[in-house]
Amino acid sequence: MITVGILFGGKSAEHEISLQSAKNIYEAIDRSKYKPVLIGIDKDGKWYLTGDSISLQEKKEPVYVKPGYQVFLESLKLDVVFPILHGPYGEDGTVQGLLKLTDIPFVGVGVLGSAVGMDKDVMKRLFRDAGIPIGKFITLKPHQPFPSFKQTEETLGNPVFIKPANMGSSVGISKVYNENEFNAALNEALQYDNKIILEEFIQGREIECAVLGNKNPRASIPGEIIPNQDFYSYNAKYIDDKGADLCIPANLDKETVKQIQELSIKIFEVLCCEGLSRVDFFLKENGEILVNEINTMPGFTKISMYPKLWEASGIGYTELIDQLIELAMGRRE
Repeated sequence: MITVGILFGGKSAEHEISLQSAKNIYEAIDRSKYKPVLIGIDKDGKWYLTGDSISLQEKKEPVYVKPGYQVFLESLKLDVVFPILHGPYGEDGTVQGLLKLTDIPFVGVGVLGSAVGMDKDVMKRLFRDAGIPIGKFITLKPHQPFPSFKQTEETLGNPVFIKPANMGSSVGISKVYNENEFNAALNEALQYDNKIILEEFIQGREIECAVLGNKNPRASIPGEIIPNQDFYSYNAKYIDDKGADLCIPANLDKETVKQIQELSIKIFEVLCCEGLSRVDFFLKENGEILVNEINTMPGFTKISMYPKLWEASGIGYTELIDQLIELAMGRRE
């Protein structure tokens, strides 16, 4: 029996999404092969053994507080960890580094790929250097003078997307059309990060593709997000069940499918990824494909895009968990 630590929660604004993902994994994991151990991290960063409950509402004494992370993990005698953590303090290489130091194999991307995949500024610069097609963007830091809305409009057009550089699930993202919205959106993004990304609005279909593997990764069939709101916001993803439609497979010709799959694998390899990732694209009306971003630990509920794409590609949810654990343990061989 393989003991699997399911690490969930975390300090980031994506805490609740992690709980949803962990609940689904815990319920679906193959009990004939794996013994799951739930390890919850609350919003203050304290770790708990939660028994068979995903909830962190009923606080007990934490099993440990820093600096005892490594000692605690070693005491559990885990064979592998599934760190279903989203955003900073979980998806950005920090927990991956801890698990590396503890010498416990873990599901998903390693330290380097997680760190650069989380930081949209670094990620986009690596894409650009690798010749991967991306939209125009500007990076802002608080100690630098910010451009006016007019200056930004001249460079990026109108409307403009404003995002925290290190955040996922559309947290802190705004689509702005005028100066008042622009200033409010800058302040909103700064609540989540000290580096901000300004991006041009790209008119096009939103296509996503899942990648699975280590040395020889493979890509799923692509799917399409069709937002029923102004853009695919946090609310559209997780709160409003009518916020967007998922079209799987996406209605694409064979050549476009091939291009998206090949680009997805190239991006996965350029960022030194392992295990899993989801790559998001824009498909313009003229057929041009632009990369939006990579997500190195995508949402993992049964209705999330990543597992749904693999389900449509022939790998069910429980089997997908199994393959990810095997990939994690295989990296030690």
